Amino acid sequence: MKIITIIISVLALALIVFNFTKVNFEAPFEGESIIALITILAGLCAIALMTILRISKRIEEKVKGRR
Repeated sequence: MKIITIIISVLALALIVFNFTKVNFEAPFEGESIIALITILAGLCAIALMTILRISKRIEEKVKGRR
């Protein structure tokens, strides 16, 4: 599970970097720039979700160890 979350996080980071190059900073909310911004936001959400999943798995392991 840890490897899968890391792979998904790295792919999301790659999407963020790629789409950051597609943003037109003179008109960020027009044309393809808005799609790039939405994809950047989606990538950030994916990274946040994978971080939460990793932390919850770590907590679950600690709780199982106490029983």
